[in-house]
Amino acid sequence: MTALVNKPRRGRPPKNSADNKDTKRELIRSGLEHLTEFGFTASGIDKILKKVGVPKGSFYFYFSSKEDFGHAVIDSYATYFANKLDASLLDESHPPLQRLRNFASHAKQGMAKHQFRRGCLVGNLGQEVDALPESYRGKLIEIFESWEQKVSACLQLAQDNGQLDSQLDCHQLAQFFWLGWEGAVSRAKLQQSAKPLDNYIDVFINGLAN
Repeated sequence: MTALVNKPRRGRPPKNSADNKDTKRELIRSGLEHLTEFGFTASGIDKILKKVGVPKGSFYFYFSSKEDFGHAVIDSYATYFANKLDASLLDESHPPLQRLRNFASHAKQGMAKHQFRRGCLVGNLGQEVDALPESYRGKLIEIFESWEQKVSACLQLAQDNGQLDSQLDCHQLAQFFWLGWEGAVSRAKLQQSAKPLDNYIDVFINGLAN
C-alpha cells in the first residue's frame, strides 16, 4: 500500500447509515480477499475500492487512515479464523487430536477453493512486519497467542484423555504447531498444492502418539 498517513475526509458518503455500514463491511471483505493473496506492502488501495465501487475520495469517510483500515481487516480476519478454529477444536464429537486433523482438513479445502492463491493473513503480515505500521506488531502477536491458547487447550484435553503423554508441555507444543503450520501454509501457496499441509499435520500428530 502507499504511505499510511491520516488524510482529511472528503468525497460523498451514502446518506443512509445502513448503507454506510454495508459499504464498510464490503471494503473490509474486499481488503481481506486482496491482502490474503498479495500481502500488505504489495497492495494498493485502488483495486480494493474499485471492487466495491467506492470512489477513492470517499475512503476516508469509512476509515480515518489506511492504517486504520488495516486494523479493521486484521480484526475481521482474526474473528473469522477464531470461529473456524473453535468449530474444529471444540467439536466434542471427535477426540482432541482428530480435531486438529479436522482443522487442517478444513483449512486445506479453503486453500484449494481459491487455487492456493490465498494464505494466512496474520502469517503473511508477520513476514512483512518491518514494513508495516508499528501498531500492527502487537496485534499480530496477540492473535497468534490466542490461537496458541486454543490449540494448547485442545492438547490438554488430549492429555486428559490419555492420547498425549502427560509430561509434554501443551503450551510449547501449541507454539510449535503454529510455527510449523504457518510454514506449511506458505509452502502450499508456493507449490499450489495441499501436500505440505498433509505432510505437516501427519508428522505433528504422529509425533504426539502416546
